[in-house]
Order: sequence, then structure tokens, then C-alpha cells
Amino acid sequence: MTETHFIEGANIHANGIRQHYLRYGGKGTPLVLVPGITSPAITWGFVAERLSKDHDVYVLDIRGRGLSETGPDLDYDLDTYAADIRGFIDGLRLKDVVVLGHSMGARIAIRLARRDDRGLASLLLIDPPVSGPGRRPYPSKLEWYTRSIRQARKGMTAEDMRAFCPTWTDEQLGLRAEWLHTCDELATRITFEKFHTEDIHQDLPHLKVPTKLVVATRGGVIQDPDIKEIRELNPAIKIVSVPDAGHMIPWDNLPGFLEAVATD
Repeated sequence: MTETHFIEGANIHANGIRQHYLRYGGKGTPLVLVPGITSPAITWGFVAERLSKDHDVYVLDIRGRGLSETGPDLDYDLDTYAADIRGFIDGLRLKDVVVLGHSMGARIAIRLARRDDRGLASLLLIDPPVSGPGRRPYPSKLEWYTRSIRQARKGMTAEDMRAFCPTWTDEQLGLRAEWLHTCDELATRITFEKFHTEDIHQDLPHLKVPTKLVVATRGGVIQDPDIKEIRELNPAIKIVSVPDAGHMIPWDNLPGFLEAVATD
């Protein structure tokens, strides 16, 4: 039987909304994990379990996803998302926090650290979209997200999800099929569109906390010219590539991901 380090699921009212989170481990340096555009917190459980060996891990349901507050009256821009994370950290009085953001979550982490890096020990940026004004588009298509969300709302099996995520395990497919309906389609669409209108590159030179960028070798989200530009914008950022992995790095190569995010 596999040992579990899961402690609790809970809510906190922060930055004016209900934020839901899952906590794993309970000991060690606090690590706040900020998932991507359609990844409810629970789908990161298999990663959080491993990270909880060394960290007190908090996995967030970002507004519009999972069990956090959602609705058409909420804002879904980068500044608001960053303010949510700041409110969460302050609300739980976390200190010396490692912020690990994947995809959308990495963009949020960048904006958070640029705006207010109080209490942040380091950033782990996992394959953030580097699209933006005047830049090449994010390689995934909005229709891929909206079609899968609509199907999940009507009812979806793990086998149905395989058409969208063919390399995942049955357990991973089942979990995503079960929870994807909690990702609000409007929040997803607005966020996807803002991948192309909000600029994170302006923030990179202002990052003062130790930062590591973890790059997938497949999927084309971050390419060699992007790495070169990021190094020029902020030479202090450490850049590590994970072999045999697409954008959803831990799903493709969990050992490689864990090695990449490990403390040096």
C-alpha cells in the first residue's frame, strides 16, 4: 500500500474570493503549487505527494477551476491571478515560500514576484507560455480546451479523455475526466486569449528572488530563441531542460521533473 502524505482540503477567503487548496506533507519549506489553465488541484496530487517529502505543499484551485470561486463576474487577468496568490500566502501567513507554477501558473508566479516578492524564497517556473503581444502564438489551440470541457460537462470516461491526452495513464485520464467539468469555459477562454495579449517578458528583468526555469523538450512552448532571450533579459535565471517530456512534464517524465525542480 502506497503511503500518503495528504493532510487536508480547505478553503480560505483571500483577495475577495473563496480559494480552495489541497495540502500535502505538512513539514518542511512551504511550497505553493500554482497549476495551469485547466488543471484542478487534485490532478497534481501525484506530484504533490512526491514534493511533500521535502516540502509543506499547498496545491491551489485557481479561480474558475476546481472548488474555488468561479463565475462571469470575476476577473481572469494576470494581475488578478497574482493578487490571488499574494492573498493566499498572506492569509495563511506563509514565509520563505517556494512558488512552483506550471504553464499559466508559471506566468502568474512571474507577475507575482515582479509585483510583490515579500516572503518568497524562490520561483520554479515550469514551461510557461512565452506568447504575448507581437510574439508567436501559444502552440495549443483554444478549441482543444473548450471541446474537452464541454464533453466533460456532459459526462466523460477515462477512455474518452484518451483522445485528448493519449500518453497518460488510466488513473491520470480518469482523474482529469472526473474533474475537468469544474474548469469554467469562460475563465479558460479569457486566460487563453490573454496568453497572447499580456506580456511576461517585461517582468523577467525585475525578478530578484532565485528563479529556475524548467523547459520541456517537446511541444514547442519554449524554443531555443526564447531561452536565449530569457537569458539576456535576466542572466540570473537558471534554465534546465527535461528530456522526453512535453508541456505536461510530470505526466511524461516524473523522475526528470523531480530532478529538475530539486534544490541545488
